[in-house]
Amino acid sequence: MVHRLPRALRRAPAVAAVCGALVIAVGGCTASDGEDGAAPDRSTAGPGGQGKVVLPEPGIGFDYQIGGAYPPPRGVEAVSRDRTAKPAPGVYNICYVNTFQAQPDAEEWWQAHHPDLLLRDDDGSLVVDEDWDEALLDISTAAKRERLAGIVGKWLDGCAAAGYQAIEADNLDSNERSDGLLTADDNVAFGKLLAARAHAAGLAIGQKNAASLARQGRDLGFDFAVAEECGQYDECDAYADAYDDRVFVIEYRADGLAAACKGWGEELSVVLRDLDVVSEGEAGYRRRTC
Repeated sequence: MVHRLPRALRRAPAVAAVCGALVIAVGGCTASDGEDGAAPDRSTAGPGGQGKVVLPEPGIGFDYQIGGAYPPPRGVEAVSRDRTAKPAPGVYNICYVNTFQAQPDAEEWWQAHHPDLLLRDDDGSLVVDEDWDEALLDISTAAKRERLAGIVGKWLDGCAAAGYQAIEADNLDSNERSDGLLTADDNVAFGKLLAARAHAAGLAIGQKNAASLARQGRDLGFDFAVAEECGQYDECDAYADAYDDRVFVIEYRADGLAAACKGWGEELSVVLRDLDVVSEGEAGYRRRTC
């Protein structure tokens, strides 16, 4: 089951405003026209001199901060933050990147610089993920996937340069919202390019959701999973089996947390967050663990 959450979860307004300003200033919030999609294997040091890929340890304390950064709570050893945020000192840092769809505030940049890399229907209209107001990237051909890997790859390089250890690659399942214009094979093929690029930069890379693709994700090069509400929807076993328990679980409801903790609390990294994942101290902030 694929559970799509309200778009507020994807990025807090303050961060979106920063990204929007960068779109105007430099085009696409650290995106680049570079189209170099080639990459050596995962054991190679990255372009910034990074060492070999370091995988997260299974079951470590985790906090999900893609809606706003704040000091990690006690016991937290891994944090996921938006790529526009700085890494947290002293923990394993995961960089959130929307790799298969365009952020709403970056659509104008894509239209101006790479209009042919946005997925369109037979009438020429953009194919949009309505839940998030995000245009899908067109990964339907090998040539387009290579070009997109070069552009998105620069974002991954930026995460490495900032000091992150890993990537959270969102929307591996964009084909399910493509009106039949993309296939799972398209997504898997593009995911393989992203994994190679991340590894070249010295970064581990995590599959985001798409439980049905967990085994394929591992085979194509993903190193761990970030799973929203796998306790709620009884999907944690698919990720755990594929990734040897290297799974970061985010639940948004108390019964989902209870299910995840009962079945996987000793093996996986489980956290309950508020739906908007706001910073600690802001109205609505909520965080619990097993």
